[in-house]
Amino acid sequence: MENFFNLAPFILLLLIPAVTMRLFPDEWRSGTMETLFTRPLTGWQIVLGKYVASLLVVLIALLPTLTYLFSIKAMAADGTTLDIAGISGSYIGLLFLCAAFTAVGLCCSSYTTNPVVAFLLSAFFCFVLYSGFDALSKLASAGFDYVVEMLGMDFHYRSLAKGVIDSRDVVYFLSIILFTLFLTVQRISRKK
Repeated sequence: MENFFNLAPFILLLLIPAVTMRLFPDEWRSGTMETLFTRPLTGWQIVLGKYVASLLVVLIALLPTLTYLFSIKAMAADGTTLDIAGISGSYIGLLFLCAAFTAVGLCCSSYTTNPVVAFLLSAFFCFVLYSGFDALSKLASAGFDYVVEMLGMDFHYRSLAKGVIDSRDVVYFLSIILFTLFLTVQRISRKK
């Protein structure tokens, strides 16, 4: 399953921007955003509704991958045990990665009226957040490289994939999610 968990973030880099690219641009172009603004809804309610809906779509797309686990368990030789802690940690890491990528995609879609531009922005920012800091850490001086690497999602995803749920990793993902959702609420409030 290690190959799957190494490849999954790069598939999500394309899947999630495709899911989130039309969340706000279609609302701006068709004029239905004004209808949402006339309802007794706050900016947070609008953003959280779109966020939860798109995150559920992504998680439903991730659900069939659980069959890999059952298939490997069924084909394993007798007496072979699976690293359940590592697999569970990797799935928890994927859940946080999906949640963070969805929040970034939602934020990017609120800044444009063109879905293709929203897709490209979202894919770019998700890629930079996932592997950009890891690449920058290789250019940084000794001692500072670890700090730069810790800013990237890849570092925290790999940490969770070891099977140890560390509060630093959880706080990192939650802070990215909350920050991008905050930016989205600020953006739609300004457009209001």
